[in-house]
Amino acid sequence: MQVKPHGLACSALGIIRTMISALCAVAAMAASPALQSQPLPKEERITWWREARFGMFIHWGLYAVPGGVWEGKDVGGIGEWIMNRGKIKYEDYQKIRQDFNPYDYDADEWVRIAKDAGMKYIVITSKHHDGFGLWDSEVGDYDVMTSKYNKDLLKPLAKACAEHGVKLGFYHSIMDWQHPDYGQRPGWDPRPEQGPTNMPRYIEYMKAQIKELVGGDYGDVAMLWFDGEWEQVWTHEMGIDLYDYCLSLDPDILVNNRVDKGRAGMQGLTKEGGYRGDYGTPEQEIPARGLPGIDWESCMTMNDTWGFKTKDHNWKSKEDLIQKLSDIASKGGNFLLNVGPTAEGKIPAPSVDRLEAMGDWLDVHGSAIYGTTASPFSRSPYRWTQRPGKLYLHLHEWPGGEITLPGIGSTVTGAHLMSAGGRPIAFDQEDGELTLDLPKDAPNKYASVVTISYVGELSVEDASVNQDRSGRVELPAFYAEVDGHTLKPEEDWLGFWSNKADTVSWEFNLKTPGSYVVEVELAVAAENGGTAEILIDDQKLIIEASFTGGWRTFKTVFPGTIDLSTSGKKTLTVKPVIVTGALMNLRSIRLLPKA
Repeated sequence: MQVKPHGLACSALGIIRTMISALCAVAAMAASPALQSQPLPKEERITWWREARFGMFIHWGLYAVPGGVWEGKDVGGIGEWIMNRGKIKYEDYQKIRQDFNPYDYDADEWVRIAKDAGMKYIVITSKHHDGFGLWDSEVGDYDVMTSKYNKDLLKPLAKACAEHGVKLGFYHSIMDWQHPDYGQRPGWDPRPEQGPTNMPRYIEYMKAQIKELVGGDYGDVAMLWFDGEWEQVWTHEMGIDLYDYCLSLDPDILVNNRVDKGRAGMQGLTKEGGYRGDYGTPEQEIPARGLPGIDWESCMTMNDTWGFKTKDHNWKSKEDLIQKLSDIASKGGNFLLNVGPTAEGKIPAPSVDRLEAMGDWLDVHGSAIYGTTASPFSRSPYRWTQRPGKLYLHLHEWPGGEITLPGIGSTVTGAHLMSAGGRPIAFDQEDGELTLDLPKDAPNKYASVVTISYVGELSVEDASVNQDRSGRVELPAFYAEVDGHTLKPEEDWLGFWSNKADTVSWEFNLKTPGSYVVEVELAVAAENGGTAEILIDDQKLIIEASFTGGWRTFKTVFPGTIDLSTSGKKTLTVKPVIVTGALMNLRSIRLLPKA
């Protein structure tokens, strides 16, 4: 076994040792007998993950020391990319190991924070793109054992996860900015004195490290979460080989799709073509209409960065995060929510505060999230989750009073609020429509859920939008028909509306003729906007789309009133007139009976 020196090493010596250790890894792999484990079918391996729905992402490493600041200057972009964005040479970057001393690190506290938040699994960066490892590796010396801290950080986390019943996974970067063998050196720090790269040898080094993590002293590792596969030196064939290797180490492990070259952009979905990976990985976004039949997990930051950054205080609200969890579950996905601990080893207080709120919400509403499947409707004005015998209606905006839910053919036997002590809800079911008589005030300030019980097999159908009994017509973006080139659905709005020829329309059934006030919920960023026409029954209103504060800052505008003199099927169309940049993000249009 290689005896690895602990303590800080100089750059040149570190390079020599890294190359020697890589050669040792190759020899060790060649000498090892072939691994014979047969992987279990994906349907068996992924069952727990589908039920879990909610996990914690942890980005932690040397980059927490500068926290977005280098030599007194702010470095733009996300914190864990400071080496890249600041064009910092390895010989300078590696020196901050002497400052990495997370004396406040308490793995048990981290796991308790995650568990109390309702998270069922944790994925932590064993190694990010800067190449620095958080464990005591025998095949490399650029890790936490050469820092001031000089202790394995992953062992206590693995122990705490096992004790608290939380699954553990490792994020491991394929790309490596410091390793001399990695096949694509950073442009700002080419280090030609190291000689030519050697990608096959680097892959053997990486495999040896993965074997330490999966087959070593870290217990039951549930998943490997790869990243950095986009560089040209990584190939589809390498992805196949690495995926198969991981399952040879543990036939029960899950591996994300970034192990291979099949990720389709930041959406993270896997393209067709035999690419490896057990689930897709949308990043910082939620697929607008879900992905029926596809396993996916949306990873997202709480502020604007993954790794800790001292000056990033742009925190998402508790309401936003809870509603994102609800939305993702309704579309059949998992939510991997990130924390970026400080160099001292503390999860930032704003993150803890938000996680506590999410845990409180899940204490009451967890049965509408865990173990549920996506909405049974391919299109619906509302968010739903389901399990046999139960439908869960998620209401992010509380309508109050009566609401009518079309398309439920099964016999409903009861309805109640999940909060407010399980208060029963009066209901009426007639001609495929279920009407609920909701209390005036929302039972939960973040997101309320109504449980609807039914008997027999679930029978639903996608119905057109109907006017509810109060006379209101709700036309949400995800119920629209889009005709165009750039316009497309986002989370719960229509965005990228930069082509003047793009239009959007809704069909709905109007039961009661009369005059209706039109409300439009939209968002516009600076230096964008324009005007658009609302067309219905030979009538026209003009939408003025002007700056609202940003693309996610939605406000309601009132284009005017329309007179609908006949009942029956109607079509409302929005057509751009003037477009500057992008017209708007459109979330919904509402028709309200004029008093």
